[in-house]
Amino acid sequence: MSVRAMIRAMRPHHWLKNGLVFVPILLNHDVFDLAAIGHGAIAFVAFSLLASAIYLLNDIVDVEADRRHPTKCRRPLAAGEITERQAYAAVPLLVIAAFASSVFVPEPRAFLLALTAYLILALLYLFVLKRKLLVDVLGLAALHTLRILAGNAAAAIPVSSWLLAFSMFLFFSLALVKRYAELRITQDQSGLKKAGRGYQAEDVEALSQLGMASGCTCALIMALYVDSAAVKQLYRHPEIIWLVCPIILYQMARIWFLARRGQMPDDPLIFMIRDWRSQVTGGLVLLVMVAATVLP
Repeated sequence: MSVRAMIRAMRPHHWLKNGLVFVPILLNHDVFDLAAIGHGAIAFVAFSLLASAIYLLNDIVDVEADRRHPTKCRRPLAAGEITERQAYAAVPLLVIAAFASSVFVPEPRAFLLALTAYLILALLYLFVLKRKLLVDVLGLAALHTLRILAGNAAAAIPVSSWLLAFSMFLFFSLALVKRYAELRITQDQSGLKKAGRGYQAEDVEALSQLGMASGCTCALIMALYVDSAAVKQLYRHPEIIWLVCPIILYQMARIWFLARRGQMPDDPLIFMIRDWRSQVTGGLVLLVMVAATVLP
């Protein structure tokens, strides 16, 4: 067995998405709390291991479809670099290691609940939900939102209903981008039916419209948050946070423009993490939040 191929099959480049566990810590202004950051790091490692186990299972289930896919055929299992037996053997080890990490957080029960919910939903998505029209993208949005909730549980931070609403609409839009990009890649009238999906070629425009509307809703939620009672407890000048709204609108519109041009890879969240323009917009959002906090 090639260790390098097994590591690639675990998709460590996707671990970047697990950085979402740090979002509650950041928004709760606990970035200088070493204990909170440490607990966030434990959550990051746990979700990275658990996600890798799911990726391996996904590759086992989809191996035949991946071999026919124009890009997924290069995955280690589909390319024959590792065997199904080796992948099956790695899955329980990764799951056990992920759940064992819960003993190192202050609220192990809450964190275990988040891990369990993620595992159950991920398995449901893998074997059932991903073949259902629209239910699949709702499932993807929920999986990403669970990472944020796990960050709350790991650092013992109360859940914010505003953050929960914002993240659901954001990740729903990004999940629709993912399906839209996949549908574009197939370039045939069967849509994603060959891959066991529930979409057809004529669904492209509907996916685009629904995704753009969901992206705009993120900006609306942020605007409502500015006038909420919760924001006044965390920021000296909450009115400055209004500047985040046009940044969100720009970012979501740009993502969808690129998707419609066929320039979006099949994982928009990873694209946003690596894209320098997205990094700039993220930096601007962070700058606005800091200004709203520290300005006299």
